[in-house]
Amino acid sequence: MVLILKKFKNNFISVLFVLFTIFLVIFSSSNLQAAKVGLELWAKSVVPALLPFFIATELLGHTNVISFLGKFLNKCMRPLFNVPGEGAFAFLMGIISGYPVGAKIVTNFRNEGICNKYEAERLLCFTNNSGPLFILGTVGISMFADTTTGIILFITHFLSCITVGFIFRFWKYNKISSNYTLNKLPSGNTEKKLATFSNLGDVLTTSIKSAISTVIMIGGFVVLFSVIISILNNSHLLDALSCAINPILSALNIPTNFSNGIISGIIELTNGVKIVSSIPIKNISTNIMISAFLLGFGGFSVLLQVWGIISKTDISIFPYFLAKLLQGTIAALYTYFALHYFNFLNLDLSTSPINYKGLLFFIIGLVFTFIFFKFLKSSKHNLKFEFKHN
Repeated sequence: MVLILKKFKNNFISVLFVLFTIFLVIFSSSNLQAAKVGLELWAKSVVPALLPFFIATELLGHTNVISFLGKFLNKCMRPLFNVPGEGAFAFLMGIISGYPVGAKIVTNFRNEGICNKYEAERLLCFTNNSGPLFILGTVGISMFADTTTGIILFITHFLSCITVGFIFRFWKYNKISSNYTLNKLPSGNTEKKLATFSNLGDVLTTSIKSAISTVIMIGGFVVLFSVIISILNNSHLLDALSCAINPILSALNIPTNFSNGIISGIIELTNGVKIVSSIPIKNISTNIMISAFLLGFGGFSVLLQVWGIISKTDISIFPYFLAKLLQGTIAALYTYFALHYFNFLNLDLSTSPINYKGLLFFIIGLVFTFIFFKFLKSSKHNLKFEFKHN
């Protein structure tokens, strides 16, 4: 049974790659334009915004700053999030810099043995977030043309990531053992040397090379997903996916004309938020809440970027995926409370609210899904154990 599932998985991926190549040829003209747009977006927006922060985080890794934060903030980070105090550095840089700086720092921590596998997974769940420049500037000012909206989105995004960090402090809570912590450092990795005047040139060169490598990888994902969205639009698959979620939107009392923006945002964050923010509706709080969800989730483009960054470690992407889905939902809920219980923040022109009960049921569904997957994973592990001993 396991072999059949494995073959199906491998063949499914192969079929997807073949279809992608075929669609590249069929829609070559529009795909070429989409690739140019993605490349331009990467060169003009991503590189200037992320490269300096990546270099800075690499350089700080060669100093005593991280270890100092670890000793100073361990009493705060350990009880709240069940991670070492050094995690505060990942959290601060992640919230300041934006996606996927937090993931890069957590990966560095894992490679340097600062945290074990499970601590790294907990850290990743709440330290990789949208940055204030993107939320306040791009989303708030450029897309919604309102600074207050940007501030609301940033505050709820910040609060939701802290909430998720606290919830996921219990992830693999009883799995840490003394036998494992003796082998924190994956094979082949060494700790970074502290920067001095004698090795400053080497430290700078190494840091810049590492930062550029990560930024180039992100650029590949930006171009790839620009082309994927172009293919989905031209093949009308995006419309089909949008229609598929219409029943869910109707149950939550959300207008179905948001479906295209939501699907686009789930695939790629920036395009989705741009579409959602431009939909004319009297209940502007609906636009803001959906944007809060998309900002919290981050989209599959960011998810795969993170997966690429952590791929050379033993960190699992599964808890991160669950955490971002939960963060998006919590951010939307916090935004709902902010807009409907603080009248001076409410920008609606009418009073037709989103189905609050439906949103609660959706959150409960997410929790049960999380429990189900944990049970499934545990059962699978037990079956493998029994199979090996029979």
